[in-house]
Amino acid sequence: MPVKHKELFSMSKRRRRKRLPEELIEVTIESLSPEGRGVAHVDGKVVFVDFALADEIVEFKYTRMSKKFDEGRAVNILKSSDDRVAPLCEHFTVCGGCSMQHQQHEAQIFSKQDALMQQLQHLGQTRPQKILEPLRGPLKHYRQKARLGVRYVHKKGRVLVGFREKGNSFLADLHSCPVLHESVGNHLSDLSELIMGLQARESIPQIEVAIDDTKTALVFRHLEDLCESDKIALIDFAKKHKLQIMLQSAGPDSVTPLWPENPPPLTYTLKQQQVSIEFQANDFTQVNSEMNQSMVSLALQMLELSPADRVLDLFCGLGNFTLAMARQCTAVTGVEGTLSMVVKARENAIKNNINNATFYASDLSQDISHQAWLNQAYDKILLDPPRSGAMEMLKYIGKLGATHIVYVSCNPATLARDTHILVHKYGYTLENAGVMDMFPHTAHVESIALFSK
Repeated sequence: MPVKHKELFSMSKRRRRKRLPEELIEVTIESLSPEGRGVAHVDGKVVFVDFALADEIVEFKYTRMSKKFDEGRAVNILKSSDDRVAPLCEHFTVCGGCSMQHQQHEAQIFSKQDALMQQLQHLGQTRPQKILEPLRGPLKHYRQKARLGVRYVHKKGRVLVGFREKGNSFLADLHSCPVLHESVGNHLSDLSELIMGLQARESIPQIEVAIDDTKTALVFRHLEDLCESDKIALIDFAKKHKLQIMLQSAGPDSVTPLWPENPPPLTYTLKQQQVSIEFQANDFTQVNSEMNQSMVSLALQMLELSPADRVLDLFCGLGNFTLAMARQCTAVTGVEGTLSMVVKARENAIKNNINNATFYASDLSQDISHQAWLNQAYDKILLDPPRSGAMEMLKYIGKLGATHIVYVSCNPATLARDTHILVHKYGYTLENAGVMDMFPHTAHVESIALFSK
C-alpha cells in the first residue's frame, strides 16, 4: 500500500537529526535574503546565515532555532565569493547598524536592484520598461541623521554610545563609526567619556543626531533633571567640538537649546533648485544630503515638469520635493499628515519667496474624500510615503488621471503592491524604476519609479 504524502512528511521530520547550537555546519549559500543574510538549507530547513554571501561555502554556528527557520553566523569561509571584501569598520561583526560591508559595493547595489525587480515581478506582476541606472553617492560618513543609544554598563564600568548589536537589544561597544558624519562618527569615545563623567549618566538613554550643511546638533534625552555641573560639562563639550547641544526631557515638544542659547536654525540647501530648507533636530529629513539632492533632481527630471503643470505632492514633509517643483511649474499642492511639518513647510515657502506652493495637513491613511484639495485638477503627482506605502491613496490617485506619477519608496514590497494596483486597476504603465543608494552597506533599499498614462 503506498505511503501518503502526509505520512512521508512526518517520517522525514522524525528522521531529521537534531542540531546542536555549538555544532559547526558546512553549507553552500544559495542566495541573499532581503536583509543581506546568506540563505541555505540544512536537513531541508531554511537557515539565514550572517556574514555569508551567495555561492560561498561556509561553516556556521546556530544563533537561533525556531520551527519555521533557523539563524546562524558564519565562522569559517571555506570558499569565498569574488564579491567579498574586508569590512571598512572594525565593529562590523558586532554592530547591527550595517549588514553588507563584507560585500563589494557594486555587488551591494546589484543585490538591491535585483531585490526590487523581483518584488515588482512577483507582487506587482509587471516589470519596468526601463531599469534606471542606480543613483550613487558617498560610501563613508554619509549619515547625517541618527538616533544613538546610550547605556551605562556597570560590569564594564563605562558608558556605551552607538547602535544595537546584531540580533539583540544590547548596545554595541563602539569607538567610532565610518558611516556616521565625521563630526559624530569619529567622536563616539569622546561622547562616552563625556556622559561617563556626568552625574546623570544612568538617566540619558539616547542622543538624536542632526547635521545640516555646516552644523552638527545633538539632542540629549534625559529622564531626570540635569544638575548645573552636568550642564556646564555639556556646554564645554559643545564649545570644544563646535556643536549645538539641546536637551529633551519628555516628548519632541520639550526639546530646548542648551548651547548656544539661541542657535541658528539647521538648514540644508537644494543647490540645483536654489531652495533652502530649515528644520529642527528631531524633524524627519533624509539621512544622506548628497543623495537627497540627486534624488530630488532625478524626480523632477522624471516628472518632465513644464511651466503650465499643476502638481500634487503627497507625504510632502517639510517640502523637500514640493518647493523644488514649485520652481518649475504653475502650482504645487503639498499634503502631509503632521500639522507641525505643514507649518514648517509653509514657513520654508515664505523664506524662499515661493508663492505657488500650498500646503495642507491631512491624515493620508484615512478617508480624504471630503478634502477640498482633492477636488482640484493635477497634471502630475509625486508620492514619497513611509514604509507602509500609499495604498489608501491609490483609489483617489486613480481618479485624478495624472499623466505622470513618480513614486519614491523606502520599501520595495509596498512599492510592488501599489504598482500592481496602479498598473492592473488604474491602467498606468510602469515606465522605469531603479534603486538609489541612500544607505550604503545596509540592506535598506530606496527606490524610485515612474508611472505614465
